Amino acid sequence: MDDSLVPGAWVRHPTRPDWGLGQVQSAIGDRVTVNFENAGKLLINTSVVALTVTDPDDAP
Repeated sequence: MDDSLVPGAWVRHPTRPDWGLGQVQSAIGDRVTVNFENAGKLLINTSVVALTVTDPDDAP
């Protein structure tokens, strides 16, 4: 697991920019629950998808 994927961290999905900005809700092993602004709360397997940690003030 990426040590930067902690609750409260802001992320983007690399292949789903339409989901918008997401905030990590929980991270247990490779399973990270993220609440995306346009897709809702989703469980992401980080061994399959490398989420991009971002600053929420940066433009997409």
